[in-house]
Amino acid sequence: MELLDINTLAFLLFFGFMASFIDSVVGGGGLISVPALLWTGLPPVTALGTNKGAAVMGAMTSFITFVRSGKVDGYLMRRLFPLSFIGSALGVLTVQLLPAAILRPLVVVMLAAVLIYSICKKEWGRENHYTGLSRKMLLLSGLVAFSLGFYDGFFGPGAGSFMLFALLLIGFDFIGAAANARTLNFASNISAVLFFGYLGQINFAYALPMGLSMIAGAYCGANMALKKGVGYVRPLFIIMTTILIGKLIYDLL
Repeated sequence: MELLDINTLAFLLFFGFMASFIDSVVGGGGLISVPALLWTGLPPVTALGTNKGAAVMGAMTSFITFVRSGKVDGYLMRRLFPLSFIGSALGVLTVQLLPAAILRPLVVVMLAAVLIYSICKKEWGRENHYTGLSRKMLLLSGLVAFSLGFYDGFFGPGAGSFMLFALLLIGFDFIGAAANARTLNFASNISAVLFFGYLGQINFAYALPMGLSMIAGAYCGANMALKKGVGYVRPLFIIMTTILIGKLIYDLL
C-alpha cells in the first residue's frame, strides 16, 4: 500500500470529515468526497469505489448511533435492508458496463421535484405519523429500497436524499427518516464495498484514512441531528439538495 504525503493525507481527512458529517444526517456526502478523490487523480470508477470504501465506515457509525437512539424501525429495516444490499450489488456490476453519467439528467429532474415538494410542504416531516405499512405499501417500499440501492451502487449522488424523502412519504418525521435512511445507506455501502473490492476498484491507501475521518464526521453529525431535531435536519436537507442539483447541472453543462 502506497504512503501518502502529508498534504494529501490532510486533504483526505478534512474532506472525509465534512462529507460524512453532512451525509450522516441528510445524505449528499458524495458531493464532497467523490470530487475530492477525483482531484487526487484517481480514475472515475476507482474514485467511486474508494469513496464507498471510506463511506461505509461513516455509514456504520451513523447506523450504530441512530440504532442506539431508538430511532430505527427494526421491523421495517429488517425487510428493506437486504433489498438495498442486493440492489447496490447489481448497480456496481452495471456501472462496469455503462457510464454512470447517463443518469445525471434524470437525477436533476427528480431532485428538483423533491426540493420543490419539501419547500412547499412546510409542516411536512415535523411530526412522526408512521404507524406501519399495509402489505401493498410494504411491497412498494421494498421496490423503492431495491431501486435506490441499485442507484447508489451505480451512480450515488443524491441516494441518501432520495432514501430520506421516500421515508418521509410514508409518515416518518425528519429525524426518523434520517435514521432509517442511514440504515438503508449502510446496506448499499456494504454491498458496494464488497463488489468494488472484488473488482479491484478501491484504493485502500486513500480509503482508510478518509474512512477514519468519516467515522468522526458521522458520529458528530448524527449526534448533532439527534440533539437539534427536525428544525436542524429539514433546512440542511433543503440546502444540500439545492447544492446537489446545482453541482449536477454544472456537470451537465
